[in-house]
Amino acid sequence: MSIDKDIRQHRFRNEYQRASVNIAYTYCWLMEKVKAFLLPVDITMQQFNILRILRGSHPKPLSTLQIRERMIDKMSDTSRIVDRLIAKGLVRKAVSGKDRRLVDVVITVKGRNLLKKLDLRQDELDGILKNISQEEAANLSKILDKIRSME
Repeated sequence: MSIDKDIRQHRFRNEYQRASVNIAYTYCWLMEKVKAFLLPVDITMQQFNILRILRGSHPKPLSTLQIRERMIDKMSDTSRIVDRLIAKGLVRKAVSGKDRRLVDVVITVKGRNLLKKLDLRQDELDGILKNISQEEAANLSKILDKIRSME
């Protein structure tokens, strides 16, 4: 399919508009695929992102501010998402030993085990982009990086 057929719009102002619409549409399509991947373990994309961030820093704790800085979705309410992960037993938090105004967050064994379970299905997640080659995926990443370098 093409973006023209997918959204039933055949006229765009120019190729930049077509590309922008295509990026936005593809983002939503990709998020639906990731949501379906995460559904069996009952976590959201934002929760998955936080768990991976915390696993990457483990055993070193991170503050909610440090987590937010590393998140893909910067608009997320990190504190609320962390609270939901605590309720599921996937992370824990404590008042920072360095600064009592901050809260340290650490992934639990249960959280690491959940990610190990998802790691076993990583090919399924990678398969979402199976219609392009690894070389095309690398080129796509370079193009997307180039777009963001204009900031």
